[in-house]
Amino acid sequence: MKPKLWHLINVRLIFAIVLSCLTLLTTRPSSAQDGSIFKKPAHHTQVKLLLSADTVKPGDTIYAGVDMQMDAGWHTYWKNPGDAGSATEIKWQLPPGISAGDIQWPLPEKLPPIEVTTYGYQNETMLIVPLTIAANFSGGKIDLKAGITWLECKDVCIPANQNVEAKLSIGNETKNSTDAATIETWKAKVPQSAAADQYQAYWEAPTNDTRALVIFSHSNGDADKNTKLASVDFFPAANDNFVVQPETEVISSGPDEIQLRKLVKKFSGDWPKEISGVVVLNGNTGFQATMPVAKAQPAALKKKNTAVEPSLNASKPLWLILIYAFIGGLILNIMPCVLPVIALKILGFVSEARSEPARVRILGGIYAVGVLFSFFTFAVIVILLKAAGHQVGWGMQFGSPVFVVGLTTLVTLVALNLFGVFEVTPGGSAFDKANELASKHGPAGAFFNGVLATTLATPCTAAFLVDAVGYAFTQSPPVILAIFLTVGLGLASPYVLLSWNPAWLKYLPKPGAWMEKFKIAMGFPMLATVMWLFNTATADYGDKVFWLGAFLITVAAAAWVFGEFFQRGRSHRSFALAVVLILLAGGYLYALENKMHWRDMAAESPTTHLATDKINWQPWSPEAVAAARAAGKMVLVDFTATWCVTCNAIVKPALESDAVSAELKKSDVVTLLADNTRTPKNIGDEIARYGGAGVPLVLVYPKNADLPAIVLPQPSPLQLPSGYAKTILEALNKATN
Repeated sequence: MKPKLWHLINVRLIFAIVLSCLTLLTTRPSSAQDGSIFKKPAHHTQVKLLLSADTVKPGDTIYAGVDMQMDAGWHTYWKNPGDAGSATEIKWQLPPGISAGDIQWPLPEKLPPIEVTTYGYQNETMLIVPLTIAANFSGGKIDLKAGITWLECKDVCIPANQNVEAKLSIGNETKNSTDAATIETWKAKVPQSAAADQYQAYWEAPTNDTRALVIFSHSNGDADKNTKLASVDFFPAANDNFVVQPETEVISSGPDEIQLRKLVKKFSGDWPKEISGVVVLNGNTGFQATMPVAKAQPAALKKKNTAVEPSLNASKPLWLILIYAFIGGLILNIMPCVLPVIALKILGFVSEARSEPARVRILGGIYAVGVLFSFFTFAVIVILLKAAGHQVGWGMQFGSPVFVVGLTTLVTLVALNLFGVFEVTPGGSAFDKANELASKHGPAGAFFNGVLATTLATPCTAAFLVDAVGYAFTQSPPVILAIFLTVGLGLASPYVLLSWNPAWLKYLPKPGAWMEKFKIAMGFPMLATVMWLFNTATADYGDKVFWLGAFLITVAAAAWVFGEFFQRGRSHRSFALAVVLILLAGGYLYALENKMHWRDMAAESPTTHLATDKINWQPWSPEAVAAARAAGKMVLVDFTATWCVTCNAIVKPALESDAVSAELKKSDVVTLLADNTRTPKNIGDEIARYGGAGVPLVLVYPKNADLPAIVLPQPSPLQLPSGYAKTILEALNKATN
């Protein structure tokens, strides 16, 4: 048996038919005078044939209405009955010269229960059929006959049939009947054809024989242009090769944009290149549409945030977004990602406190140039990736294992330099006088600090910054450049301001031997940064990350030989340099190339490193969200990554708190984990859809599947996990009600 047949089998229907047969077989013979052995069961649907005209002239078209009135609680089925049932059929018996068109089906209802969802009619419906009279038709009164076959269901389902007929006169003019107004009322309930390209669709990532289909439109047609729709749905046409499942996830339902997600299960053949059905607005207005299905999300698709209180409003003026960008850059200065570099920058100011004011200003400006150069470079990369059709996001470079390995090695060298293992300035000493130490904070050092601060800042997000950068990712190249450079100005501004006000430097401590100890102390936060980056690499390489550790040890050994025997040594310096080169080359070729294969990531990014024992995390997918919402469950989705400091320092502890984990269990919330460590496109698309620039992003879907997701606000950099836990609990309470 084909899978499609299995899908259409309704166990309740089979049981009902068998039960009905048994009932007939066990009924005693009737003593009625009709001569029948068994009583004929009464229909629960009364059927009659109505005509829009009593008299019609040849060449005209009139409408026949098959009126079906059902008893209370009973229903019949639409042309696509859904998971069970059978569509009503009309078999006409018409005189030659009269032809019947296709049935025009009024908009049906989606009938419960959800596990066997069907599409049908309750109480009453009328199936409209156009009847065309030939131009050469002659005659007086004629009989129009039809055999109607249907399935009527309540607690049981009963096949039924009935012959209906109506009389029609052929004359010199067409005269409406008394039923014409009733037929027109039902004609108005038939879904109208949507305008060309009004509705479009595209595929999301496939999973075996199931794919997520997103249907979208940039307006809601002629239905309620000025207010938000109460509900949006899609009733598919029937097809033997695939089925569009009844569950619907509403992504957005505003007056200027509609997006909804459906799951499609394929039985045979290729994936369909077009989908037909009815887009249903507010439960009472339908538009018949046949939509070509794109292989991926169109680049021109406008993304909107569907949160109850969105963090990004595309209607905000650019000047306000630029203010957000500047404040976001300021906030980055107190993010844990950047603190080690900021401490070094403060040390540089102390070193320059007694220098000429002009020199201090120049170095502050060079630091700002380093920051702005980095943000300019990042903006150009974003513009190029967008032009190539790729997904972009804040911190996306951490999805590249090559970048992570390179940055881990660089930060390791910075830490070793702070510990005095080697010096950046050849011939320098780890224990020179203060004025000699100051010389090492020259233009090159200032520029490098600006680049490093920017690089380490990108995995951190916070309020204002998310709004600004999320807005930038949807804009033109000039706007992207303006916003990113404004973020850079915010990051660099405290140091530029300090360097241009030398009087403020007098409040800093005087240079002295303490600076060397402070410099060494700053090596430990740098080592913590190395550990964080190493953990990020674990998600990319799995067990092979051991060889990255081996390579870093080799780098440390080479740095020690370089500092001890080349920079501070008095003899055999050439031999020491050769040993350094051998260590670096050998470590690279053996550990990274031969053992680790560092340019090739693990086949699949593991998510177990993000899971916890307190919460039953499941992998995120559009299908998982749709299935959970269809089952009437509340859903929480945590978009996170191993390299996201805010995710792991604030959001994750808040979710794992006793209060939140207990509420998740109590409310039977489905918890889904979206791992953005590798920055996969489908997760990036989902983050962008909700106005986000990157992780963290936490969504809470209400139990009511017609309501959009609630987007939780970004945690502030100084917020405690307990404070963010309260935010999560408030969202869960709102989603429950």
